[in-house]
Amino acid sequence: MFTRRSWAEPFKIKVVEPIQMTTRGYREQCLEEAGYNTFLLRSRDVYIDLLTDSGTGAMSDNQWAGMMMGDEAYAGSRNFDHLVEAVRDIYGYRYVVPTHQGRGAEHILSQMMIEDGDLIPGNMYFTTTKLHQELAGGAFIDVITDQAFDPESEYPFKGNIDLDKLRAVVDENGADRIPYISFEANVNMAGGQPVSMQNFREVYRFCQSLGIKVMLDATRLVENAYFIKQREDGYADLPIAQIVREICSLSDGATVSGKKDCLVNIGGFLALNDPELYEKATHLVVIFEGLHTYGGMAGRDMEAMARGIRESVDYEHIRARVGQVEYLGKKLLDAGVPIVVPVGGHAVYLDARRFLPHLDQELFPAQALAAAIYADSGVRTMERGMVSAGRDPVTRKNIRPPLELVRMTLPRRVYTQAHMDVSAESVTAVYDERNMITGLKMVYEPQNLRFFQARFARI
Repeated sequence: MFTRRSWAEPFKIKVVEPIQMTTRGYREQCLEEAGYNTFLLRSRDVYIDLLTDSGTGAMSDNQWAGMMMGDEAYAGSRNFDHLVEAVRDIYGYRYVVPTHQGRGAEHILSQMMIEDGDLIPGNMYFTTTKLHQELAGGAFIDVITDQAFDPESEYPFKGNIDLDKLRAVVDENGADRIPYISFEANVNMAGGQPVSMQNFREVYRFCQSLGIKVMLDATRLVENAYFIKQREDGYADLPIAQIVREICSLSDGATVSGKKDCLVNIGGFLALNDPELYEKATHLVVIFEGLHTYGGMAGRDMEAMARGIRESVDYEHIRARVGQVEYLGKKLLDAGVPIVVPVGGHAVYLDARRFLPHLDQELFPAQALAAAIYADSGVRTMERGMVSAGRDPVTRKNIRPPLELVRMTLPRRVYTQAHMDVSAESVTAVYDERNMITGLKMVYEPQNLRFFQARFARI
């Protein structure tokens, strides 16, 4: 009789960074000083850091070896050539514009393609992407499938674009007002939810027929490819790299934050197929980032990213990466904690509405929950709800998104299953005493991306 056997992370730990637990009293003091915003906590005061997976992963020995081969020439670095080769081999795009990180690529794409009054349909907003579109004079329109707004729905591809919604936007406004579709793989704000290959294909064909370009946010494209391999007919036996390449073939370009799937601590790029768009992008990158052959990155960082791109599509790597997220999610589900299902590719999302039903959304329940988890154990998470959604540009009222979430984001190749156990136990303990959690009021609000720097006080 066959017995299923356990699997282990496909790496050995060679360097360690000590961490230490603090007292509850000390953490309460830290929270007050940080205005109950986990982004404003000091790293040294955090026990297990699940704030983000952006630039927080561990690089491999091969990547560190590449760092020693950095060509720091101002122009024409050989590491740029290696980065271009890696992007062409894995993603398939012809042209590469390196940037300091993903939002640099978003900025360039928005500035060169969006004009005042343009509309950019997409599958749920992402904070920095939407802001760059608005700063360029455009307006984001959400056309994601309705299942994305139901945290209890088990629909396997909650990142899909609803083609009927997209057609309605085109019919009402005209294709000439839509410069491109902003198509995110493994949608962050929906709970790390993937897009099906069928949906990528249908959206691309529809847009091609109207002359509308499709631009991917391919930051977590490898995770999306893994879910396609697991969930979509016809892909179970295909390599991750082949699935990634097929997705990219159904687009005209992509913005990428290398700090996620590409396994580096800094860097990103804009990838394109159109030579005219590439020329425009190189003009803008010189103004805002750096020369088109480094774009705000050191040669050594481009080398590390080139190697990380190739490592990212290794099946054992991505299986272990997503498997650890699923492990944490199962621990919480078994404890009765309300989370978004199916479990996402890079994080477990706590459903703050069901977790704290006694708190109105105007009391920022997700922000309050993130603070409560840190107070309990020193585990740092982040809010993805009304604070992140910001204000309506016309009425200036808080946007009340359907999803009010706390994101527990797992850095790549950093923590063990024991760290996941500790994190799950903390959230479960907070859930058991959830009626003790009170709301917050915002006492300082920056103009843009308020979730990074806003400050709160207990009510």
